[in-house]
Amino acid sequence: MTGIRLHAPAPGWAIDADVVVVGSGVAGLTAALRCTAAGLRTVVVTKARLDDGSTRWAQGGIAAALGEGDTPEQHLDDTLVAGAGLCDEEAVRLLVTEGPDAVRRLIATGADFDKTDAGEIALTREGGHHRRRIAHAGGDATGAEISRALVEAIRDRAVATIEHALVLDLLTDAEGRTAGVTLHVMGEGQHDGVGAVHAPAVVLATGGMGQVFSATTNPAVSTGDGVALALRAGAEVSDLEFVQFHPTVLFLGADSEGQQPLVSEAVRGEGAHLVDADGVRFMLGQHELAELAPRDIVAKGIMRRMRERGTEHVYLDARHFGAEMWEHRFPTILAACRAHGIDPVTEPIPVAPAAHYASGGVRTDLRGRTTVPGLYACGEVACTGVHGANRLASNSLLEGLVFAERIADDIAAHASRAAHAPHGAPGAGGPATRVSQPVPVPHPAPVVVPLLDPAARTRIQRVMTTGAGVLRSETSLREASAALDALHIGAVPDGTADQKSAEPGTEAWETTNLLAVARFLVAAAYRREETRGCHWREDRPERDDTAWRRHLVVRLTPERTLDVRLTDSQAFPPTAADAPREP
Repeated sequence: MTGIRLHAPAPGWAIDADVVVVGSGVAGLTAALRCTAAGLRTVVVTKARLDDGSTRWAQGGIAAALGEGDTPEQHLDDTLVAGAGLCDEEAVRLLVTEGPDAVRRLIATGADFDKTDAGEIALTREGGHHRRRIAHAGGDATGAEISRALVEAIRDRAVATIEHALVLDLLTDAEGRTAGVTLHVMGEGQHDGVGAVHAPAVVLATGGMGQVFSATTNPAVSTGDGVALALRAGAEVSDLEFVQFHPTVLFLGADSEGQQPLVSEAVRGEGAHLVDADGVRFMLGQHELAELAPRDIVAKGIMRRMRERGTEHVYLDARHFGAEMWEHRFPTILAACRAHGIDPVTEPIPVAPAAHYASGGVRTDLRGRTTVPGLYACGEVACTGVHGANRLASNSLLEGLVFAERIADDIAAHASRAAHAPHGAPGAGGPATRVSQPVPVPHPAPVVVPLLDPAARTRIQRVMTTGAGVLRSETSLREASAALDALHIGAVPDGTADQKSAEPGTEAWETTNLLAVARFLVAAAYRREETRGCHWREDRPERDDTAWRRHLVVRLTPERTLDVRLTDSQAFPPTAADAPREP
């Protein structure tokens, strides 16, 4: 354990639980429901309202081998191709084999997917998939429907929730095991100010880090808080350099910032074409699937065309759909486009890539366990090995479902073993569904992280967009690293905790978390001297399997320095071959 903490007031209140789930998207709520069903006292902590995470914004759908003629093996093959050689095949096999039943359980929970005239689940196709296997709801409102169903189930089962709460740091016991979290309730929850939830199991399901870039499809809450917390707790983080830029995001202008409207890949799945200003379909000949190639290939194709033509965007042409199809199949996208003065029924949609999904994250095993005992991670915050160097479209909701269920089962199994241990043995005592509470203890000399002025947030985003965006190079990454290091050093000029720290508060904590994940992302991107998946190095344009078919694992040392090492496998504990290397 690192003993590193954010600068924050001491907790003024505390509650006890068996498990605390941080985040309320598909991963977090699935884990919470399954833990509750196992009889565990479960608390869900979420940064805004229960339905305000990334899940509700998922338009395209959820991928699973549900259709006639489709098989998990075919789904596995498509996922491995998209992952560009870095997927953990065992993790992918678990995803695709357990996925169909997980989707059926989601339907049993109350999620209502679109149906065919024959009453079967309607399936569409997206980039990288050779079959129609994407289940959707409300045309292009799949995430919103999944979120609705899960939130209703959480409320129906009276699962304890704390809304409007930013989780700050992990609590640990005397032996370095997870003992809960500290959190700050932002005035509208059950408690005010900084408090704590004491629990022997913590599930991070905090979503992504898209707000580290100027333009993203991610909601405002996606500030990398889970990854930053895990790093401070000493957990390993893997493959942060692989940030997927969605190829088709509604272009609102070169200076637009914050969350941008997504134009789902499902639009291309139904036959829309990418064209340049002259109407030329430039993806033809670049890949056998043309516009439906994996996202990294389409994003690169768009960026090349923009550079060749000196333009800031290309177009997505779906005028041939007609008004009825647009209104029935893609009502959300149609409304978003029209709100910005564009009518897809009569004109092509201006689009450009924007930050969308983090394929890397907190390193986990096949049960969602991190390298910190008692700390789990699932969903976008985690790196399970499923996505490799580039996520296959619509695999994210499925990953959240499958690995959340596996995490809940593991926590329940540990709780049962602890409850049935012989009297006097560790974890003995109490009902079978109650876990003996660890006692949180302070570290002997905790390192307190000073907080950045919230005004630095825009600076971080611009540095990352310029230096570590879709196009990267040794020069751009070195410049980005220097700029981020200057912000880091400026916050703590001589390493002491009370130098130039901003006042504790939500915006300062978020900005400090953004800087942490930005520095680690840039360090990994600088180290990976090749182009692979969604990591595109202009100065290293070729994929190098000999030197770089490996994972970059990073962690924060107790001295707050970056430790970076290479490993041949996503699995852990690390082997002797995973020798530490200087960053």
